[in-house]
Amino acid sequence: MDIKRAGSQPSGKGPSDWFTGTVRIDPLFPVLEPSRAAGNAVTFEPGARTAWHTHPLGQVLIVTVGCGRVQREGGPVEEIRPGDVVCIEPGEKHWHGAAPTTAMTHIAIQESLNGKSVEWMEVVSDADYDAA
Repeated sequence: MDIKRAGSQPSGKGPSDWFTGTVRIDPLFPVLEPSRAAGNAVTFEPGARTAWHTHPLGQVLIVTVGCGRVQREGGPVEEIRPGDVVCIEPGEKHWHGAAPTTAMTHIAIQESLNGKSVEWMEVVSDADYDAA
C-alpha cells in the first residue's frame, strides 16, 4: 500500500502546446506496472481548455468542481458539472475544459498503451469553443 498525501506532489502548469488558457495539473497517481492507469486532478480557469486529442485506451473524467464543457468530434458541445462522469472511447477525438465564466476541476484517468496515453492535436478554436 502506498498513500499519496494531499500536497505531497507538486502541481504543474498545463503546457501551452496542449492547453489554451490557464490550467493546473495535480498528479494523483502514476502508472505503476502491472497497471496501465494514471490519474490527475486538472483545474481549468474560466475559458481554459485542452487541445483536440485522443487516448489509445479511452479516458474517464469525473467532474468535481465548477462548470465545464466537453465535445467529441462531430458532436455538440456539452455542459458538464460536479458529479458528472464522462467516458471517452478509445481513439475518440475530443476536448474538454472550463465554461467561459466558471472554473472547472475534473479527475482524469487514462491508461497507457506501449507507454503512450494521449495524442495531442490542433488547438480548439474560439468558434468551436463558443458553439455551445
